[in-house]
This record gives sequence, structure tokens and C-alpha cells, in this order.
Amino acid sequence: MNGRVGFGYDLHRLVEGRRLVLGGIEIPFPEGLAGHSDADVVLHSICDALLGAAALGDLGRHFPDTDPRYAGISSAQLLEAVLAEITRRGFEIENVDVTILAEAPRLSPMLEAMRDRVAELLRVSPDRVNVKAKTNEGVGAIGRGEAIAAYAVCLLRRSER
Repeated sequence: MNGRVGFGYDLHRLVEGRRLVLGGIEIPFPEGLAGHSDADVVLHSICDALLGAAALGDLGRHFPDTDPRYAGISSAQLLEAVLAEITRRGFEIENVDVTILAEAPRLSPMLEAMRDRVAELLRVSPDRVNVKAKTNEGVGAIGRGEAIAAYAVCLLRRSER
């Protein structure tokens, strides 16, 4: 197998007046993540992992936060564009694994819905996607409830088409 591993990371501050979107779904919470787009750290980290595995740079290179076209854009649209690019270059997704770091809200009741949405966006079966959540044990900006972060890793393989 000609496999390629990619790693992604993203972090955004929590602020009032924004929706909280994680893994492509809206999470009921009084704060949301600050950012140029909807700031979905889960989808952003997956985008960076996919781009990294394909040696295509990072999310900021493809969708700069200085470009008004991306103001308020859904991260699902960004992920769809990244998927189209890696597919065009002959790659398929073997699997994606994501870890979300958040002190609050409690995410375990929503992890399955996030996994299913990510699988839908990536056009893979849910058994190829894993989403889990951890706290930061009160340490740092995440532990103080000021931010949420996500790490993602993926494995790409050359398409058999």
C-alpha cells in the first residue's frame, strides 16, 4: 500500500455572540469560536491533516483569512474543497482520527453525530472516522475554558481508479 500520513491541528478562542460548530454540527453552548470562517476546529484540523498527507500545504495557504470570500464560510465547504483537491490528485481517505480538547461543553453525547457528519462530508463509511474528546484538566487557555482545539491524523492511499 502506498500510504501517506497527515497531521492537523487547530485552536480558536471562545467568544460570546457566535454559534459553536464542531465536526460540522452546531453544539448548544452560550459561546462560539472566533474566526474568519465558522471556526470549526474539528474540520479545520482534518483539512490540515489531509492537505499535509498530500503535501499541499495548509488551510491558510488555500483559504487565507485575509480573503473576504471566506468570511463566515462553513468549514464543511472548506473540507469539501480540500477533498475535491486530494481526490483530483489521486488520493483516497483510508481513515481519519480526531481528538477535541475542550473543558466545556461536555461533548461525549455529540461525538457519534460528529463522526457521522465528518464521514458524510468525506464520503467514507463511519467506521473510517473516529472522533473523541478530552479535557485539558484545567491547564492553559483550554483548561480555563477560553479556547477549544482539535488534533487530527489521517491516512491517504493512492486511488485504484
